Formats: sequence, C-alpha cells, structure tokens
Amino acid sequence: MNKLSVAFLVLSLSSVVSAGPTGHWLAKQTFPDGQTRETSLWLKADGNTLTGYMISPNQDAAPISNGKISGNEISFSVVRDNFGEQRKTDYSGTLTNDKLTLRLPGFGGRRVREMSFQQVSTEIPGPPPPPKPKISLPPAADVPSNGLAKTPPMGWNSWNKFARSVSDRVVRETADAIVKNGMKDAGYIYVNIDDAWQGTRDAQGNIRPNDKFPDMKALADYIHSKGLKIGIYSSPGPKTCANYEGSFQHEEQDAKTFAAWGIDYIKYDWCSASQVYDYHSMPAVYAKMGLALLHSGRPIVYSLCQYGVLKSETWGAKVGGNSWRTTGDIRDSWESMSHIGFDEQLDLAPYAGPGHWNDPDMLEIGNGGMTNTEYRTHMSLWSLLAAPLLAGNDLSKASPEIMDILLNKEVIAIDQDPLGKEATRVSKEGDLEVWARPLQGGAFAVGLFNRGPSTAKVTARWSDVGLHGSARVRDLWKHKDLGVSAEAFSSDVPSHGVTLLKLEPASK
Repeated sequence: MNKLSVAFLVLSLSSVVSAGPTGHWLAKQTFPDGQTRETSLWLKADGNTLTGYMISPNQDAAPISNGKISGNEISFSVVRDNFGEQRKTDYSGTLTNDKLTLRLPGFGGRRVREMSFQQVSTEIPGPPPPPKPKISLPPAADVPSNGLAKTPPMGWNSWNKFARSVSDRVVRETADAIVKNGMKDAGYIYVNIDDAWQGTRDAQGNIRPNDKFPDMKALADYIHSKGLKIGIYSSPGPKTCANYEGSFQHEEQDAKTFAAWGIDYIKYDWCSASQVYDYHSMPAVYAKMGLALLHSGRPIVYSLCQYGVLKSETWGAKVGGNSWRTTGDIRDSWESMSHIGFDEQLDLAPYAGPGHWNDPDMLEIGNGGMTNTEYRTHMSLWSLLAAPLLAGNDLSKASPEIMDILLNKEVIAIDQDPLGKEATRVSKEGDLEVWARPLQGGAFAVGLFNRGPSTAKVTARWSDVGLHGSARVRDLWKHKDLGVSAEAFSSDVPSHGVTLLKLEPASK
C-alpha cells in the first residue's frame, strides 16, 4: 500500500466499550526518512450521536457533522474550507475486535483510502480552536517573462515513483538512463528532484540539502555534463508537503542558492502556505518567487503547483510562471488520469502558448496502475493539451513497450509544436470524444477517444475540427499513412483507447 495515503486506524476495544469513542485520537504516520504527519480527531459520544472536530495537516480545525454511532459502526462528515469553497468529506468506520478502520471516499479519481488513529486521551473535547490569523498581501505588479519554455518542458520528475526515497544516486542513475535510452534525443532534458531533498538552514539562513544529497552543486554539474538540465522543488510555506523546509520568508535567498547550485527549473508547491497566507494572496505569493528567480542571476523555469486554485490560468503567466497546475494531484489510475485529462481541462486552451502552459500534472506512464492502452491515451491527451511531459516512472526498469510510448517522436512532435495551440474538445457523444488542435503550417492533430467499457467506432468530422476540404490522414501510433479523406474519418477504438491522427490539407 502507498505509505503516503494508507494506514490503519487502531482503536482500543476496551476504551470503546467503557468510554465510547469520546476523547482525543491521533493519526501519526512516520515515514522511512523520519518525517512525520499527524492528524488529530476530537470526538464526543452522546448516545448514538457523535460530535467533535478534526485537525488535518496544513488545515485549520474543522467541525464534524452528521456524526452517528450504530453498534460497531461510526460515521461522520467533515466540511472544510477549500480555497473559498466548502468541501464535504464523509468518513465511516467499522469496529472489528480491537480495530476500527476509518475509510475516506475516493474523489477526483482517487480510490478509497484509509486512515489510522490511536486514542491518546478520553478527555471530552471543548470547542475547536479558532483559525490562525493569515497574512494578506496586496496585489503584486506583473513579473516580466523570463523568455523560457517556448515549448512545454519535457523531462522526468522523481515524486510519482520515488517520493521520499529520492536521492543523489537515484537522480544520477536516472540521468544516465535518459541519455542511454534515447529520451534525451527525444527532448526529455529536465531531471527534476521533487520534495524530500531539503535539510536545515545554516546560521545565515541558507538552505542545505539533507544527507541523501551530499553536494547539490556537484549533482547539478553531473547532470549538466550529460547535456541535461536539473530541477528542484520548494514551497512558499514554512514546510513542504512532505514536511521539509520551505521557502517562507527566504524567497530571494533560496532563489540565489538555487542559481548558485546550477538549478534550471523549480516546482513551487503551495502546501503549508495555507497556514500562513490568505489564499486570496496566492498570486502575490507566487509573484514573490517569480521576481526572485528573475533576479537570481540564472535562467530558471518556474512551475507553479497550486492545483488550479483561483483560476490559475488567468494569472499564472503574470507572476512569472512558465506553467501552472490546473488540477489536484494525478494518481496512477484510469479514473484519475481520465478525470484530470478530459474533464478538468475544458475551456483552458486560450491561456496556453509559448512560454506559458496549462499543467495537468506529471505522467504516470509505466508505474503499473494502468494498461498500455490507457498509457497511450495518457500520452496522446497530454500531447494534445500541450502539457509538460514529465515522466514519473523508474527509467532504469522501464519495459520496451513503455519506452515505445514515451519515445513516440510523432506524438512528442504534437506536444512540442511551435504554434503552441492547446487542443479543445470538438465533439462528444456519450463516452466518445474527439479533441483537436491546430499545428504550425495548417495541419491538425486529432484524438479519437473512447472512455467507454468496450470497443466503439469514433468519428472525427472535418467540420468539427475546423478543416475545410480533403485531408491526408496519418495514424501516429501505427506510424502509418491512411490515405485521403474528404469529410470525416472513423476508427474502431478500444475501451479506454485512442486513435491519434495528424491531418494535412490534401491540396498542399
């Protein structure tokens, strides 16, 4: 099971029998790297009714509602403020012997998860603590463009596969693999270290890497010696998502440190910034680092990771961003990938272009949670969306079939098309969708997608695509010319699959 999201809720049966669930319960995860994450649950039982509140990492206290006790079953809801919107999460638990497993529903494509608590007292809870005061920043002036990322960045990121276990050795081995397996030649040039590299700050406040990264400049030099670029990760909050040191109140200092190390790319993840900033200040907060990077003395691609909050597509470029996340985190499942890729990217195309890109999150291709058919859909859709292509698998163990997906140069060319126009959905009939984007020189890329449970015929009509007259059709996964079609093209597309086409006007 995933150590980041799954644990077991262990309760004392004798406590439940004698005092019920009343008291303070603590969920404490300890990770192999020594970092911890805690969630507190204060409960009060009154007959069959349950009240109290929950304090989650990087969240203020949230009261529980609709709390019920029925024999060995408990259930309740928690409503949290989620960047100005109220999000309700329903929890349920089953007591078995001396254990109670508390389940969280899957949402946004996530599977059902479980949490783990242990009773630390039987104290009756009082009212929840009030929210902590937040810093509110005035709107910031626009940050000038850094002139980078004229096409969507391509490379690799450590989190999806290695998470907290990333190390100097893993990064070097990945760089070696990128050179050896042809990914460098295909355009994958960024080797990005995600969370869990940070150590402590020295007496002058300079951030230092932890023991897994003995010399960050030497690592950057090694990556550069391979003809590649190196990326790093931080947060505008005091702590990162994995509870490491963030850049709060050290923005300029950290930007100069990153530049001195030779960093070429930074992913800047909101995380604990919610604990210190009013979320309405988010654009100004990101502008602080955007300006710091611009003045760092080194060109550094700036990737905003803020989950699409406050319509980030409307302000991401203004704060110096080269890309901005449009959704929550992706998971290695069809449900997550398809929800993020299809449902959450509608109406975003006008905001993408050379130097500034919508980012539906990293690639999960090769991590094992989807079929190769689904991974081809993943790669096709991200390329149509002009999204950053950041592989997230273990490249030292990737199968030939997975490498064929990642290295399809005809598909990559769609993503990297210099016109920089993102695809839009041009037709939808139930589970069947057609997405299309114009390409430089008058051609079009068209994806025929089948989100349904069985093979189905999908038709792309030239009138929907915006193409007038006949077109030469090429299948980019079969690497095969399919002749000239006058008005439309149909394909039998497998369940969760795609037919990806390039259309060129036949008159050319």
